[in-house]
Amino acid sequence: MQTELSRKLGVEHAVFGFTPFPAVAAAISRAGGFGVLGAVRYTAPDDLKRDLDWLDAHVGGRPYGLDVVMPAKKVEGVTEADVEAMIPEGHRQFVRETLAKYGVPELAEGEASGWRITGWMEQVARTQLDVALDYPIRLLANALGSPPADVVARAHDRNIMVAALAGSARHARKHQEAGIDIVVAQGYEAGGHTGEIATMVLTPEVVEAVHPLPVLAAGGIGSGQQVAAALTLGAQGVWLGSLWLTTTEADLHAPALTRKLLAAGSGDTVRSRALTGKPARQLHTEWTDAWDDPSGPGTLPMPLQGLLVAEAVSRIQKYEVEPLLGTPVGQIVGRMNSERSVQAVFDDLTRGFEQAVDRVNRIAGRSGQS
Repeated sequence: MQTELSRKLGVEHAVFGFTPFPAVAAAISRAGGFGVLGAVRYTAPDDLKRDLDWLDAHVGGRPYGLDVVMPAKKVEGVTEADVEAMIPEGHRQFVRETLAKYGVPELAEGEASGWRITGWMEQVARTQLDVALDYPIRLLANALGSPPADVVARAHDRNIMVAALAGSARHARKHQEAGIDIVVAQGYEAGGHTGEIATMVLTPEVVEAVHPLPVLAAGGIGSGQQVAAALTLGAQGVWLGSLWLTTTEADLHAPALTRKLLAAGSGDTVRSRALTGKPARQLHTEWTDAWDDPSGPGTLPMPLQGLLVAEAVSRIQKYEVEPLLGTPVGQIVGRMNSERSVQAVFDDLTRGFEQAVDRVNRIAGRSGQS
């Protein structure tokens, strides 16, 4: 599964794997793909440094990258406390009542919530970048549009390619104008924040819009046949995220969540603003229902919603309150029906890819060629 881009980056397969888990990122790179560690949860620079130390020591000399969340524009002088103060009391009360309804216990005294949305704030992302540039990362990806121009320049000065996610051809053109090296065309089926256009439609539109920049297809891809389809549409690789959540190397810290993912079908996700304030595809739960119910207060804009629900999400996850327990995941969750190693996932991807290529060759009258 090689393309011009994968050869340029020195990887065997044009499979880019986004994950919040260092062990998964390392396993993806060792399997011949390109592991990309998500940095958004690292609010303390020392924590990111610790995990990058581990990742660098366990990729077997293979290339890897980092994914940050950094807006192209910022508002000066706004602190987390300033943002917290903007959250209405009525919304805080709604959270308390919802948690009480399902009997969700409090965190222990002095215990901080595990996940905070502060990783979305630019000053935090810049500290992540300062740490990451001390490591031999080959790719810096940004999940919130094009990163600021000075960040792109810093990466290019170190021979690091820069990628940005796009949900439309218009967004992709803006990335190209900003000097981005790789555009990730992320379709409606993907986990997390998505646009309104399906991957099958979006990928060729973006390929045409930003030619000759390489494009990675993302959203609803979890088989080798789908990888082959993405390359046929003009992509130079695929960007996979959800598929790794049920690998044996992943550490969700919640066996109940793994069970829910393995049992879910492709129709068991929903695009909801419940987690961050922007539409994000995630498991359909009674928590998403509560926030999407017209009788409730409705969600707040980003980043207010994320700050509002951070402790609640941590409590739900810690105590594994199954009706409320969810995670960002794409529609490909319907294929995620067993726990497998990252290597086993790659073995399945390569087999499916070869089958798809052989099938197309037969259709084209080139039986026996590949």
